[in-house]
Amino acid sequence: MDLALALDGLDAHPWAATTHAYGSAEDLPDVLRALAGDDEEAADEAVSELYGSVLHQGTVYAAGAEVAPFLARVAAAGHKSADLLRLLGDLAGSDDECGVEPGAVREAVAAQLPVMTPSLTDTDPAVRQAAVWALAQTRAVGTVLPELLDRWDAEREPLVRAELLGAVARLEPAAGAALAKTVLGPEQPARLRLAAVFAHLDAGEAWDAALHRAMLSSLPASPLGGEQLDLDRAEPLCAVVEALLRRGTDAETAAAGDLLDTALRDERAEVRAEAVWAADRACRLSRSASERLLPALLPLVTAADAPGVLSLLANLGPIAAEAAPGLAELAEACDDDVLADRALGVLALVVPDRAAPLLARGLGRRPRGLDAAAGFRAPQDVPFPFHHELLTAVRARLTEDDLSGNEPVQLARLLRQWGGRAAAALPELYGLLPRFPLPAAPALAAIAAESAPDERRRAARVLRESAPEGPLPVAQAHFELTGETDVLLARLAKELSEASGDVAGAARAAGRLGAAGEGAAGALRGALSGADARRITPVLDADVALADALWRITGDARTVVPVLDSVFARAAGEPWFRWSAIQAARVAASLGPAGRPLVPRLEALLEDLEQVPAAVLALVAVADGESLDRRSLAGLLLTAAEREANASEACDALEALGPRALTDDHLRRLNDLAERDLRVIGSGLEDRIVHADERLRVRVRAVAATLRPSP
Repeated sequence: MDLALALDGLDAHPWAATTHAYGSAEDLPDVLRALAGDDEEAADEAVSELYGSVLHQGTVYAAGAEVAPFLARVAAAGHKSADLLRLLGDLAGSDDECGVEPGAVREAVAAQLPVMTPSLTDTDPAVRQAAVWALAQTRAVGTVLPELLDRWDAEREPLVRAELLGAVARLEPAAGAALAKTVLGPEQPARLRLAAVFAHLDAGEAWDAALHRAMLSSLPASPLGGEQLDLDRAEPLCAVVEALLRRGTDAETAAAGDLLDTALRDERAEVRAEAVWAADRACRLSRSASERLLPALLPLVTAADAPGVLSLLANLGPIAAEAAPGLAELAEACDDDVLADRALGVLALVVPDRAAPLLARGLGRRPRGLDAAAGFRAPQDVPFPFHHELLTAVRARLTEDDLSGNEPVQLARLLRQWGGRAAAALPELYGLLPRFPLPAAPALAAIAAESAPDERRRAARVLRESAPEGPLPVAQAHFELTGETDVLLARLAKELSEASGDVAGAARAAGRLGAAGEGAAGALRGALSGADARRITPVLDADVALADALWRITGDARTVVPVLDSVFARAAGEPWFRWSAIQAARVAASLGPAGRPLVPRLEALLEDLEQVPAAVLALVAVADGESLDRRSLAGLLLTAAEREANASEACDALEALGPRALTDDHLRRLNDLAERDLRVIGSGLEDRIVHADERLRVRVRAVAATLRPSP
C-alpha cells in the first residue's frame, strides 16, 4: 500500500466524537500524521503517544477502534510496520475495556485482517513475527488459523516459527501440540524447542521426559540472546515452572522441582541465575518448593552467585536456616561491603542469633542488616534477639551526629523490643528524644516500664515536659508509662481541633483510653465530617476511627450507628473505598446487638469478596442469629480465602459461625487450604509472602481442628 494513501479520510473522520485515556481523541490526526511522516524521532514519539492514549497501561478505549484502520494501512505501507502490528495485536488482545462496547476494539482490528495478513510474508523477520502476533490476538480462528498453518512449512526464521507455533497453540491448542511434537528434538533451534514446550503446556498435555530435556537444552532461555519469544513470555523457565505448579498435581509439582534442581546445578552461571529467579517464583507459589530446592541453592551462596540467591533466601526467612553458615561467612569475610551487608540482612531474617554479633561489629556500615533486624522487613511478631555487644553498639550509634533517614527508627525499635534489658540505653534515648521524638518516645516508655522506679519517674517527667510541643506519640507514650490521662487528653483536644491535626490517629489514641477518655468525647464529636465533607478515603477513615473511639468511650450507639451508616453509604459501589467499609464493618462488630440497624449495609458488603470476612464477623455479632444463612456465609468465606481475600479474617469468621455452619464439602475445602501445595497467599511484599502463607497455614489447621466434628 502507498503510504500517501494510508491516511485517506483522516481529516474527515469525526475524531472529536470519540475518546481515549486522556479525553477527546481530536488530537489523533496530528499524532497519525507524525507517525506517517519522514521524521523518525517524531514517528517513534507518535507510537509512544498511541500506547499512552488508545492503549493506556493495557486498557483499550473507543478511539482504539477508530484508529485501527489507519494503523493497519500505515503498517502495510512498510512504515514502522513491526511497531504498529504489535500495537494492533495489543489492542486486539486486551480484555480491559473502558468506554467501549465489549469486543469492539478487537473486532475493529479483525476487520483489518485483509490489510494485515500480507505482512506474514514480509522480507523483515521482525515484521513477520509481529504480524503473527497481531493476527492471533484477533481470535478470529476461522480466518487466521489457516493462514498461520500455511506459513508453518514456508517460514524458515526460527524466532518467527516459534511465534507461529505459539499463535497456533493459542488459537487451537490441539493443533499447536501436534506441530510441537515435530520440533522438540535437539537438532531444532532452542527458541523453537521452547515454543514447542509452551505449546504442549497450553494444550494441557502431561509433562514428560522429552519436554524436560527440551526445556533444559534451551537454557539459558531468557532473554534468548536479546530476542523475545512470542512477545509474551519474557522469562521462559519461570513461566514453565509456574504453569507446572499451577496444575496442582503431585507429578507436575515434582517435575517443576526436578527441572529447577537440574538448572540450579548447571555449570553455566547464566543458567544458574535464570534458575534462581525461577526458583524464587516457585517458592512463593509452592509450599514444598523450598525444601525441594534448598540443597541445590546452598552451594550458590558465594560471591559469584549470591545476589539472586540472597533475595530468595530472604524471602524464605527461617525456612532457609541451613544457609546460615554460608551467609555468616559471606557477611563476615566478603571484601565487597555491599554484598556483605546484603548477606547480613538475609542472615538477620533467617537465623537472627547468628546475625546479632556481626551487626554489632558493623553497625553504622550495615544498613541492610539493621533494616532486616529492626526495620520494615523484620517480622513484627518476632523480636530480634537481645545481645550485649549489640546493645553497646546501638548506644554508641545513638550519640553520633550523622543519624538520619530510617536509622533512628530502627535503632529505637531494637531497644523497644528488648524492654527492660535495654535500660542502660535510657540516657541515649533521652538525648534522642528532642531530635527524633516519634521513635524515641515509645522506646522510652517501653524500657522505663520495666526499669527501676527512679527511672520510671524520670522518664515520665521527661515525656510530660516534651508532650505539649511534641507529636502525639509522645503524649501516648506518657500515658502508656504512667496511666495518667491529663497529658494525653490535652494533646488530643489540640489534635482534634486543628485543621492540620491527625484526626484518625488522635481518635485511635482516644479509643484506647476507654471510659477514661470521656474528656475527649466532645472533641471527637466535633471532628466528625459534615454533609459537605469531601468523599475521599482519609475523611471516611477518620469518621470510622472517630465512631470507634466514641463507642469505646461512651457506648452511645445513637451517635455511632449513624456515623457508620454514613460511611457505608458513601463507600458503597466504589472500589477505592473498599477498605474504609471493611474498617467500618469491624467497628460495627464491636457494637453487638446495638448495631442491628446496620444489617442491610453489612449484607450489601457480601457482594465484594474482600469485604466478606469483615461483613460476616459483623453480622454474626449484630444480627439476630436465627436470621443468618450460616452455610451460605461459610461458602462465601471459603471462596474469599481461596482467592486470597482477607484469608486470615475469613478464618476468624468461620470460627464465629461455628461447626454447624460447615458441610462436608466446606470441611474438604478448608482442609485443602491447609494441605494443598499451592500457597494461598500469593501477593504482597515479596519478602512477606512465604511468612504470611506459613502463618495462615497454621491458622487454617487450627480452625479446621476446631470446626471438625468429634469422632
